[in-house]
Amino acid sequence: MIRIVIAEDQRMLLGALGSLLDLEDDFVVVGKASNGDEAHELIKKLEPDICVMDIEMPGKSGLDVAEEIRGMSCKVMILTTFARSGYFERALKAGVSAYLLKDSPSEELASCIRSVMAGKRIFAPELVADAYNEENPLNEREIEVLSLVADGKTTKEIAEALYLTNGTVRNYISGMLDKLGVKNRIEAITRTKEKGWME
Repeated sequence: MIRIVIAEDQRMLLGALGSLLDLEDDFVVVGKASNGDEAHELIKKLEPDICVMDIEMPGKSGLDVAEEIRGMSCKVMILTTFARSGYFERALKAGVSAYLLKDSPSEELASCIRSVMAGKRIFAPELVADAYNEENPLNEREIEVLSLVADGKTTKEIAEALYLTNGTVRNYISGMLDKLGVKNRIEAITRTKEKGWME
């Protein structure tokens, strides 16, 4: 019997997924979580075979949980509406076994769970194609500068931390905005995180 935990913040979908999976003779849904923190606790407590998890949830995201339980026996299947290459890249690094989109046919879910339990990894084809098409345009120094911007550091503080002049830091920042095709620092941080180019 395959023991499953489901983590999904939309209650109706959480109930529907539970009912759908319970119909399968070889599945048993042992726990349901409506946020990432609950999912983490249930996985530690119940030690399921697999957790079917959304990404964007209150508290910890599905990717946060996947990273935290890496190395445990529980396999992770991401089931999300977000076909973002950054999320996908982060999921791959976290060692998830499957990444499916919510518009996939429902019968695919059960067969995908069985395939994962048999040792296969399954990813939505459109995500795999995207992942190979887009490379990070920023170099290591630019990512370092942007990480400090994301931490709330001023131009002066960044310059001091990296032993640069204020003008050099400003040049790095304007160069990054151009490369990313964004208008300001906030958009640069958001885009870089979405793409998985910055932690």
